[in-house]
Amino acid sequence: MPPEGPATGGGPYTDAMVESLIFGAVASSALLIGALVGVRFELPKRVLAILLSFAAGALITALAFELFEDAYEKGGLWLAVIGLFAGAVVFTVLSALLDRWAQPGPRSKDAEKQQGSAKLDTDAAAQEKAPTAASAQGAAGLALLAAVTLDGVPENVALGVSLTEGTGGLALLAAIFVSNLPESLVGAASMREQGMAKGKAVGLWAVCAVLLVIAVVIGAGPLATAEAETISLPLAFAAGAVIASLADTLMPEAFEHGGPAVALSTAAGFALSFALSLA
Repeated sequence: MPPEGPATGGGPYTDAMVESLIFGAVASSALLIGALVGVRFELPKRVLAILLSFAAGALITALAFELFEDAYEKGGLWLAVIGLFAGAVVFTVLSALLDRWAQPGPRSKDAEKQQGSAKLDTDAAAQEKAPTAASAQGAAGLALLAAVTLDGVPENVALGVSLTEGTGGLALLAAIFVSNLPESLVGAASMREQGMAKGKAVGLWAVCAVLLVIAVVIGAGPLATAEAETISLPLAFAAGAVIASLADTLMPEAFEHGGPAVALSTAAGFALSFALSLA
């Protein structure tokens, strides 16, 4: 049952808003943590690959059991599939545009050989290599910030919706947290390599965090009393965006820098997130 509105006295509604703020703050805190680490430290590339693949595993659980399944139950198969493909198409197109924006000029031969996304420049946050031109001369950090915001809004709206449904949303919360951490870390490192002041870089990621907290509140507030079919679409859209980000960014980048061993950390992320979904 959705929470009662403010006119009923505000008790259940207020509790839902407080809970959504807490969940939103926890999920988005990873953006600040990652940004603070990214502007100050460099990590081994294998560690970054493990973080990315662990996040991928957690997101697989979230999209299957917290997003698409709920979308199907609320709106039926066709509505869920339409929302899924809409999310995948929108994220794929925007991601491609942001990758192009991240590059400082025409794509070089080295850029064409890159398996991952130009905007997710793990070299900028790694000890072993110098940052690519996308960070040193382009706009990789800002492009990744935009991608995280665009992808994060539907995910966090879905998190808010899950709270009103009484499902807890722990798996989705964990998946959002562990995916936000490496992305903001790499993004802030790219901004640092571009010459941006550390405080400004962290501040930009803080603004993103605030926007995503608001998205959780919207999911738990205005959407709480919406029809089931209406809620189905943003859930399925978020699932599609997650699938696209996995195939387009997280998994290719993790495999490129971590090799076959990232399969184990992906499995670990899936197992942990699935265990949380049972809580």
